[in-house]
Formats: sequence, C-alpha cells, structure tokens
Amino acid sequence: MLNIGGLNQGIVIDHIQVGGAMKIYTYLNLENLDCSVAIIKNAKSNKMGRKDIIKIEGTLEDLDLDILGALDHRITINIIENGVIIEKINPILPERVTNVLKCKNPRCITSIEQGLLHSFKLTDRTKGMYRCVYCEQSFDRR
Repeated sequence: MLNIGGLNQGIVIDHIQVGGAMKIYTYLNLENLDCSVAIIKNAKSNKMGRKDIIKIEGTLEDLDLDILGALDHRITINIIENGVIIEKINPILPERVTNVLKCKNPRCITSIEQGLLHSFKLTDRTKGMYRCVYCEQSFDRR
C-alpha cells in the first residue's frame, strides 16, 4: 500500500477526476512554487471509484484557487493548519474565465490572432457549459 505523509500546513485538492491532476498542476503553475507537491493518480475512492489527489505543502497566499471551479467544480479543496483540516471548499463555477479554457474552433479569432485572451462565459450552470465570447463555441471538458 502506498503511504503519502500528512501535511502540517497546506492544501489538499481532493476528488479530482482520474487523469485531471496534471492539468490542475499546470494551470496552478505548481512547478514554480518553492514547496513540496505530491500528485497521487488513480487512487481508490469509495465515492468515485478512482480519483486523483494533489497535496501542496506550505502557505499558499499566491495560489489562485478560483480557476478550479472552471476546471472541475466537483473537487474538494481542504485547507490544512497544524495537521488538521480547518476548512473544506467546494469551488463554484465562475461566470467568466480568461486564459484557463482554450477555444478549439479553428475559425475563432483566438486561433488567428496571437496574444488574444481566451475568454469564456458560463452559459449553463447545471451542465457546467462555457462558451467562447468571440465565436460561441462550447467548451467540452473531455
């Protein structure tokens, strides 16, 4: 059995869909942090069957956790202090996201114009549907 030690202070991002941990790692720019990061892929879960987990050690004031709602609003963010979970956060779907999602439409202006921001607006909260503000292309999470 794999054993990853507990955190004294930091964040645990839990209930990530299998295979989603590396995407979150990239979007949060965790490679640029000067702290320990553990990625657990394909862990057993009673709730989900299998899941990914990310453990980040240390104080993380500069971390933008708001984008996690757009990437996967079903995850749980556990804030750890003194070895104890002091807060559990379930991110919400933001109304608008910029440079988190990328438009896949080859005719979209974002595919032609270099440096143009990829901007999406939430169009269906129940389905978690986002659409490009330029071409109305829906974003497919798969």
